[in-house]
Amino acid sequence: MALKQLNIFVENKKGALVEITETLASNEINIRALSIADTEEFGILRLIVNDTELASKVLSEKNYLIKTTEVVGVKIGDAPGKLSTALAVLDKEDINVEYLYAFMARTEKHAYVVLRVADNSQAEKALEDAGYHMITDPDIDKL
Repeated sequence: MALKQLNIFVENKKGALVEITETLASNEINIRALSIADTEEFGILRLIVNDTELASKVLSEKNYLIKTTEVVGVKIGDAPGKLSTALAVLDKEDINVEYLYAFMARTEKHAYVVLRVADNSQAEKALEDAGYHMITDPDIDKL
């Protein structure tokens, strides 16, 4: 089951992230995972939130350009080498990982990782066949 990721195009200026995070907070939207990549003038803020539709709506109303992308969320063991082992599963299946980042929370035994790949279904099947568990929307709600 792919997760919905918000990709928000943000001007690289003082206060831009504050406005976004305050908008989300004032609408009771909780950020579960995030990543930001920037250039000199703009950045792309990638978010996994507890209410993707509402987040997209309220940020669009503030004139942010938003794109929703489906990504893979996978639970991996929280120990040295576990990420490498999961990535090796995808490599063996010739699945390229465009980028990845981790959730802001973890459990005692697992780290939650977000992966962007070309074919979510293929990546999920490869990981599940190797014994990994995919992150679901109910998992995100529990974080």
